[in-house]
Amino acid sequence: MSGPDDQDQLSALDARIKAVKAAQAPKDHMDEHYSQAQLAWRMVIELVAGLGLGFGIGYGLDWAFGTLPVFMVLFTFMGLAAGVKTMLRSAQEIQRTQEAAQAARDEKG
Repeated sequence: MSGPDDQDQLSALDARIKAVKAAQAPKDHMDEHYSQAQLAWRMVIELVAGLGLGFGIGYGLDWAFGTLPVFMVLFTFMGLAAGVKTMLRSAQEIQRTQEAAQAARDEKG
């Protein structure tokens, strides 16, 4: 003889089982792949942007002062250094995020 209480308990148990299965479902490989590709493109764009800005500023100064490409070379190297520094900062940010996620997973189980 099953009553309304038994049905409620069974439906609650079924909901908990579904929630646990959904939480432990494996990730789709394509989602992880795209996130890694996005991070790589972000780093490439940061490097190229630094180079481009340095080149543009240097070229503009050379044009304004009528000098040889002294400023262009100088600012291109400075842009390269800034781009590399930004890339390293992004890599550290990504590493901290991944370490925090790993620590959270270790605490759970």
